[in-house]
Amino acid sequence: MENGGETRTDLKKKNGMPAQTRLIIVGLLISTLFIFFAACFATYSISQNMNTAYKNFAQVLSKTLAIEGVELIKDAPEVAKYDMLRQNSVSILRSNDDIAFIIFKDNSSKVMYSSKDDYPEQAERARITVSSPMVVKNANEAATVGSVSVGLAGTIMDKVTTTSKTSLAIVFALAWLVVAGMMFMNSSLITRELRKLHQGVKKISSGEFGYTLDSKDADKEVQELYSAFNDMSERLSRYNEQTIESLTFERNKLESVLMSIVNGVVVCDNHDKVIMVNNYAKRLLEVEEEDILNTQIQQFCDSSGEFCFADKIAEYKDTPIDDEGAPIHFNIEIDKRTLKCLISPMFTRSNSYVGYIIILIDVTKEVEMDQLRSNFISNVSHELRTPVTVLRSYIDTLYNFGNDFDFNTQREFIGVMNQEIIRLNRMVNDILDFSRYEAQNLHLEKTKQDIVEVIEDAVNQVQVLAKEHDLTISIMKEPDLPEVPMNVDSISRAFMNILSNAIKYSPDGKRIKVRAERSRDGEYVEVSVEDQGPGLSEKDQKKVFDRFYRAENATHTVKGTGLGLHLVKVTVEKHHQGQVFVNSVEGEGSTFGFRLPIHPVEEEEEYIPKNQLPAESEA
Repeated sequence: MENGGETRTDLKKKNGMPAQTRLIIVGLLISTLFIFFAACFATYSISQNMNTAYKNFAQVLSKTLAIEGVELIKDAPEVAKYDMLRQNSVSILRSNDDIAFIIFKDNSSKVMYSSKDDYPEQAERARITVSSPMVVKNANEAATVGSVSVGLAGTIMDKVTTTSKTSLAIVFALAWLVVAGMMFMNSSLITRELRKLHQGVKKISSGEFGYTLDSKDADKEVQELYSAFNDMSERLSRYNEQTIESLTFERNKLESVLMSIVNGVVVCDNHDKVIMVNNYAKRLLEVEEEDILNTQIQQFCDSSGEFCFADKIAEYKDTPIDDEGAPIHFNIEIDKRTLKCLISPMFTRSNSYVGYIIILIDVTKEVEMDQLRSNFISNVSHELRTPVTVLRSYIDTLYNFGNDFDFNTQREFIGVMNQEIIRLNRMVNDILDFSRYEAQNLHLEKTKQDIVEVIEDAVNQVQVLAKEHDLTISIMKEPDLPEVPMNVDSISRAFMNILSNAIKYSPDGKRIKVRAERSRDGEYVEVSVEDQGPGLSEKDQKKVFDRFYRAENATHTVKGTGLGLHLVKVTVEKHHQGQVFVNSVEGEGSTFGFRLPIHPVEEEEEYIPKNQLPAESEA
């Protein structure tokens, strides 16, 4: 999260170390770098000088051996030169381990003697090789009779260099310790008065107003600072006495407002610690106040152990704050409840960041309704596509090839088209009924009617469909049933929905029983439809009257909008003060029905005329 070009994390890091400490560390780093580079330069210089001196030593050694070699072989016969040079070289090699090899050559570069033959391992250690001519001086001239090559292993140079480097390291380490000690001692002396001031500030911050500092032994500038502090402390003491009640009242008022907000509110400081939470937030998060206060919000987890806010808080802190301080919103899941969260940063009047507020809004129902609406639109689109496609195919076939079909085939085509039109009409009516019956201000005109007439009319309408599936529909009615106040069109449509479902789900050749009787308590007329279909599970029975809900299983996948039984429930319970019910056993069939009160509670109704009611569905 950025503020003025710096992230909150950067601000914490920047403000976490005092400026004086940073200055000491910077000074110490600069001194360390200076001493380090000085030590490196001194070591490099010593190494270079040692290399030069060592090479000079090697040159002097080679010249000395050249002179000795001339003296040895000057008057010696040829056969004796090798032995004389060898004897002299071996004595030199044995006396000094730093000499790796000695080689004598004549004027034609022919080797007269080489110690590499006698000491090959020692010769391999050579790091510096120098050569000098062997010159014989006569009275008037000097003649070169050969040359001598000397190889040095550099052992002495390494020892001297190592000793020098160690000495320099010790010297510079001591110098660094002296500088560091002086810096820290100087800092301690400078901050002695500031420590007293810091102690006084801690006293003030802990509520000990009126605390004073003794400035007797302090410097002049510090005495002025102490005097200003003592004056401030006295003023704060007086102000505290006068305003503590007012501040307490304002704080209590703020907490009361916070606790009364209808949405959940969680207040966190700039260290992510929860400092305040209202009652609604505790209910949404299902947590007690003592369990969440003074804890980091990232550590909150639901009953399954999932951290609910950790990822979102990290994302929030990495998101730049715009100039208007717009809140960041996201959704989280807590125990199957969807909460919309709004995170807004908190700033003081001086624009200092002090934390953030999390607003919690329970949007579980909205999310569920969005999902239901999405499923409903998808389902309806699919369901409408099927009859339209069938109608288009059959109509196109009849239009183009109708003369090629006999009468029975044409009749069959028209029958299929009629069934698809009925199905399409039923789905459209369900959708229209749903939108109208759900309206809060809809009241239906009711008159006392015989429920048996409604049942018989509906059964007569579906007889053709029942015969296609070889189904038998029987009506069992109790004699002398009282008339019931009802809206005939809506109750007829509700009963038709139940009866149509029984036909859809009944296997061919079975029996459907329709009953009309008085309830046991005598207050209702009860209508039920019993089929021998696949039945419903206990779970489906609890939800079968919900809107958009459709029970599916391995034995039936009948399509529909999922609104039929919900409209039955709305019609009977909302508009007729009745009750709907279902009894079912899986594999044995189902019984759907409703009860209408014989003497409903009178209410003032604003009814709508019949010509404004939804069109009646066809079976």
